[in-house]
Amino acid sequence: MKEIEVCPSTLAQGFDTYSPAARKVLFDGKMVSPHLAEPSPSTDSPEAKEAIKKISRISLSGVQPKFAVVLDQNNQLRYARNEERGTYILKPRPNAYHILNKEYCAANEHLTMQIAAQAYGIETAANGLCFFANDEAAYLTRRFDVHTDGKYQQEDFAALMGYTKSNGGSDYKYCNASYEDCAEMIRRYVKAAPIDVLSFFRLILFNFIILNDDAHLKNFSLIDRGGEYRLSPAYDLINTSLHLVQSRIFALDKGLFKEGMKLVDTHQVGRTDFEEFGKRIGLPQRVIKKEIDRFAQENSLAKELINRSFLSDALKKQYWLSYDYRRKMLNL
Repeated sequence: MKEIEVCPSTLAQGFDTYSPAARKVLFDGKMVSPHLAEPSPSTDSPEAKEAIKKISRISLSGVQPKFAVVLDQNNQLRYARNEERGTYILKPRPNAYHILNKEYCAANEHLTMQIAAQAYGIETAANGLCFFANDEAAYLTRRFDVHTDGKYQQEDFAALMGYTKSNGGSDYKYCNASYEDCAEMIRRYVKAAPIDVLSFFRLILFNFIILNDDAHLKNFSLIDRGGEYRLSPAYDLINTSLHLVQSRIFALDKGLFKEGMKLVDTHQVGRTDFEEFGKRIGLPQRVIKKEIDRFAQENSLAKELINRSFLSDALKKQYWLSYDYRRKMLNL
């Protein structure tokens, strides 16, 4: 059984299971074990094959399998079956041959989400790690679009812009828009647009310094939980440089601006680009400066979270060095 010395959600020290703070946001305070009785899909065992026949696979987008999960009456996490509505999403390790360090994908996403929430104050989907019997880690996140009586209305930015595979091509979520276009969707559909545009600006800055180059159109959403649309909590945040041979700067081909950006190497992106981006999406100059300064500074809590994470020692070092390099670029 996987030995745990920090909370597998908040990464707080001195816990061998989920901390009270983690249980509150993930499980409404219920005592839930991070150890899963269900078999890992990656084992390809007869037990795993039999279990997967009965469960609901949410999607197989790209290389990341996602499974619907519920918390049963015994406070055990298990795969959702038949027509059950999953209240959690489980991401086991991917099996694609071209993904590096695939056994640490879950730990990476979990760490990145925690850094976003704790170190930078970004609203994120509640999340944590859980572990199969073979000690393999899986990423667990609570669905923010599901409530007791059903689902909240949620639209990702690809849908808001009207892009699908049929009219936008196989790479429709990457090649048809810029982050400036995304901000326009917020201004078009959100009454409290100034608040959410600022949140979006922070999220783009975070994705840049954390090397998340998979922040495509479907990884941003508007959600209606109280009679009006707001920017949804952040989700699917990960340092992709740990898993890809050739990572990018921005997920969207056009980058920050509607007309696109000429990007040859990372040295061509810096503070002035984000200053111009903030200006274009309607933020005051003093706010732009304050936010860029904050993301450009070394964040001691981020470093602590990296060191307490479930990454290997080598990947912790790689994560920190890549993140530290990128945040310093905001000073250029």
